[in-house]
Amino acid sequence: MPMAEEFDKKMNDDTVYDERLLTAADNFIAAAFKLPRASGCFPPCGFQASGYVYNCITCQYDSCEFPLDCPTKNITVLENNRTQMRCDVPFPLPYEMKVVWRFAEEIRTQQVDEFEEVTVGIDRLYSIPSAGLRHQGTYQCEIYSDQRSLVRLYYHLIGGRIVPVPGGWSLALLRLPPPSLLTACLTSLLLLLFLSLGILHWWSIKEKSDVEQAEDDPDSRCPVREIYLLQ
Repeated sequence: MPMAEEFDKKMNDDTVYDERLLTAADNFIAAAFKLPRASGCFPPCGFQASGYVYNCITCQYDSCEFPLDCPTKNITVLENNRTQMRCDVPFPLPYEMKVVWRFAEEIRTQQVDEFEEVTVGIDRLYSIPSAGLRHQGTYQCEIYSDQRSLVRLYYHLIGGRIVPVPGGWSLALLRLPPPSLLTACLTSLLLLLFLSLGILHWWSIKEKSDVEQAEDDPDSRCPVREIYLLQ
């Protein structure tokens, strides 16, 4: 029998209808929370002011309630190759913001106290012109606005292992010689080059001097022979 008819005929106590209405309200609230939000929330991370929605039940504004830390992305790069990381997010950012890049060497982590500050500004692009073992580790990009942290992105740069390359061969990230050794080798090569040029110059001058001396020496000339014709 429909509830309206039962209520009209007063077949049950009022407490029965109160319990039924409360149960129906709870079921409605539970179903409503499962529905997708028609808001500006972009998972999985970041403080998104544009995603604020008004909650009619609590009479408060609810945020997207995502964590500030985004999942770590792995980047594999060959030695001496160029790589780039961008601090991009799918949700809109305020016009005035500050971007801080940090680096944790040789580890994969999201612990804030393990990072050292690298750059501060508005540039959301971080480039490594020539990657080496000293660049492997975790890079963190944090965006601020009005002294408030909006999001933290993480990139783990992988190195120190053999990475497959198209063409069927492999290349490993090897340690480069120290700069002092490279400078000494380059200096030695330049000295050897200058010494070789000096020897060649001295040899050419000596050859020219010998030729001029031979031309000036009368004894070195061929004797003149006289020929007489007899009639």
